[in-house]
Amino acid sequence: MKKIFICLAALSIVACKKEAPKDYATFSGKIENKNSDSLFVYQGRTYKKTIKVNEDGTFSDTLKVKSGVYGIYDGKEQTSVFLANDMDVKMTLDTKMFDESVKFSGKGSEKSNFLSEKATFEESLIDIEALKNLDEKGLDAKVESLKTEMLAFYDKNAAIDSTLIADSKKGVEPMLKGLKNYVLGGIKLKQQLPAGTVSPIFENYENFKGGTTSLSDLKGKYVYVDVWATWCEPCIGEIPALQTLEKDYEGKNIAFVSISTDEGRGYRANSKEESFKLAKEGWRKMITEKEMSGIQLFSDKAFKSDFVTGYKINSIPRFILIDPNGNIVNADAPRPSYPKIKEYFNSFGI
Repeated sequence: MKKIFICLAALSIVACKKEAPKDYATFSGKIENKNSDSLFVYQGRTYKKTIKVNEDGTFSDTLKVKSGVYGIYDGKEQTSVFLANDMDVKMTLDTKMFDESVKFSGKGSEKSNFLSEKATFEESLIDIEALKNLDEKGLDAKVESLKTEMLAFYDKNAAIDSTLIADSKKGVEPMLKGLKNYVLGGIKLKQQLPAGTVSPIFENYENFKGGTTSLSDLKGKYVYVDVWATWCEPCIGEIPALQTLEKDYEGKNIAFVSISTDEGRGYRANSKEESFKLAKEGWRKMITEKEMSGIQLFSDKAFKSDFVTGYKINSIPRFILIDPNGNIVNADAPRPSYPKIKEYFNSFGI
């Protein structure tokens, strides 16, 4: 009997002993319609790790991390997760509705769910294309309104984590300043290249399918131009949305034209000529691999071409809409991924 009591006492000590916190975080989950075989977890330049995604979309790994916000990139899109050692965070998402479907569960997941809700809130709050239609005074007023709404949202979620909320509030001013400068650039561009004026033209650009194509060849149709390059990640990110648009507007009075500004960047060689040759091969290869449709053209002088300089393009991607008569509709048109892009096209009877 005495031995039994000793054993029971020993068991009770073991049972009541507090488990030591883990010196790592566990990150697992499942991705429907996965975009790649891996997830890339990063925090600036200080932390990088690749996690394998199985055939069925499941993944699981342990990560030794410093407490904070980390980016998650699946090869096409990205989201954020809050990680700290001893957390056990599970993520589920469907890439066909990426932002809307991201959900987190498990120990410490409330912070990640807040980040997801924050991203969705900010995306629904800020309509960049609508802001570009304002004048400078109207933009100032709208930016102040956005600031008030964002701060109210963070105050509402103050119980989540004081440091996380404080950092979010601290980021409002610089984020809105950057947004304002970007939108002002669009407003000024529309003043310099107003709707209804004759569009700069491209002539005899090399066509991926053979021969050459000029803007005049497309007269009688609206022309939606995508100025891009194979080395430009934001450009590549717009390709799926552009492909969807091309299918949805097939047979309608609009031509989709993609103009590459590749001139050798990203392709190392012993000479500029060899680098340029590799760039053109890379352009052809990417069009084939990604099954890019529409009219695929190669700019004659990259960023120095008359069309690119005429539209004052110094960063890409840039999207442009031209009317059937060859006049500018919008020198800084909405991107294919813009949620209201179809409403925009339909407003012109396309």
